[in-house]
Amino acid sequence: MNNENPPTALIIGSGFGGIATGIRLQAKGYKTIIFEKLDQPGGRASVFKQDGFTFDAGPTIVTAPFLLEELWDLCGRKFSDSVTLEEMRPFYRIRFDDGTFFDYSGNTERMREQIRKFSPNEVKSYDKFMKKAELCYRLGYEDLGNLPYNSLKDLIKSIPSMIRMEAWQSIYKSVSKYFKNKKLRQVFSFHPLLIGGDPSAVTCVYSLIAALEKKHGVHSAIGGTGAIISAMIDLYKDIGGEIMYNSEVAKIDVQQSCAKGLFLKNGKYFKSNIIVSNGDTAWTYTHLLDKTYRKKWSDKKIRNSSFSMSLFVWYFGTSKIYQDVKHHTILLGKSYLPLLRKIFREKKLSENFSLYLHRPTATDKSIAPLNHDAFYVLSPVPNLLGKTDWEKEKESYREKIETYLENTVLPGLTKSIVTSKVFTPNDFEQRYLAFNGAAFGMEPLLLQSAWFRPHNKSEDINGLYMVGASTHPGAGIPGVLTSAKLLDKVIPESFAKGMVADKKTGEQAYGSA
Repeated sequence: MNNENPPTALIIGSGFGGIATGIRLQAKGYKTIIFEKLDQPGGRASVFKQDGFTFDAGPTIVTAPFLLEELWDLCGRKFSDSVTLEEMRPFYRIRFDDGTFFDYSGNTERMREQIRKFSPNEVKSYDKFMKKAELCYRLGYEDLGNLPYNSLKDLIKSIPSMIRMEAWQSIYKSVSKYFKNKKLRQVFSFHPLLIGGDPSAVTCVYSLIAALEKKHGVHSAIGGTGAIISAMIDLYKDIGGEIMYNSEVAKIDVQQSCAKGLFLKNGKYFKSNIIVSNGDTAWTYTHLLDKTYRKKWSDKKIRNSSFSMSLFVWYFGTSKIYQDVKHHTILLGKSYLPLLRKIFREKKLSENFSLYLHRPTATDKSIAPLNHDAFYVLSPVPNLLGKTDWEKEKESYREKIETYLENTVLPGLTKSIVTSKVFTPNDFEQRYLAFNGAAFGMEPLLLQSAWFRPHNKSEDINGLYMVGASTHPGAGIPGVLTSAKLLDKVIPESFAKGMVADKKTGEQAYGSA
């Protein structure tokens, strides 16, 4: 490689995946430019400020800090010098409709105590379940999650592991083999909802999340998730990366089945050696690429795919401090399986709902005015294939959530609200260009995972790569950061030498990446 004239990589989108890719490619010697549609970085992990409050728009649960540490290591820096993480204790408080609750943590003895409250005879079942979760973590995450599935060989390689994990079983069915108590079945099967999956349908491989959390903890960043994004951007710029805001991509230029550059909506054209899309994969294929180049991901195939649910998110601040509310609270409603069926299969709004309540001021007071609390609450809802008129329904739906919270964990809420903002599936489609308004891309069903998910290296177009929630291995911060890591394996080896930072001085030098 001519280090004075490095190859160019253009990256669409500045979510976790896009920035991580930029850092990794800069460290390998590429000249990279990130094009961001919004006026700030982060994509779904962007931030907004209102009335003195700072709200993370999206992901708030950090479960694999080692993947972030790797990015700083690549550049000869320390992640802990840029971001402060606090481990959550407990990870979550899971509250049931009858007012009982389960404090979910990574401490084995405390977990046994919590199980004992609900079903003393099933304490030993926890150890058996965790053995299965650890098997899925080892095989499904450490091994298969790090396979790029760039060839049939990767698929064949994974079959014995899939059999050992009984990957054809849903996580709810798998959990039900260990626990008979309905509440415990919910406690140990809810995790796929965090990545857009229906626990009654997604593969039990995703029980690996329980093992991932136990091994690495559940964390929150001081300053919010936006502080991580900001630190990543600083790191990216420090090693020579460039980012352009308010720069929506209109089209990927393809010549002879090879990606050659990008046209922006403002008419500008940028030439490149490779292109990486951190945008929604279905949106990228259907809106940025001419259908004549798409044999694998045709419009018909994408239309026939199953997409994740969407989210209704209400951000609000209060003049009252709710000291007893944990940083992460999961409020499970009267129904569990019927609600999942309503959201994922019938695609209709339910009269009942389950909620995730985020109270970041439990950990970090700086993101709200003095003596105030900041919250966001999200409700899983059908994606836009459900045809809900959100402009008509959003305020009444918000009021239902407000009433529910007031009657359960936030007494006096209505009188104490001082700021409020609502985000609907329409916003996911319009702001983030999420296909069908799906918050997590394609649903992580077995036949839409690994080899069957959109590949990190485009099957149809040379020089085009995918990163983010809607490609392999999937949604969630660990999945997205791993997708960026997988690009190291699929980008041509001829580009694998480049600019790295001297670990002692932090200065740039050329060498093996």
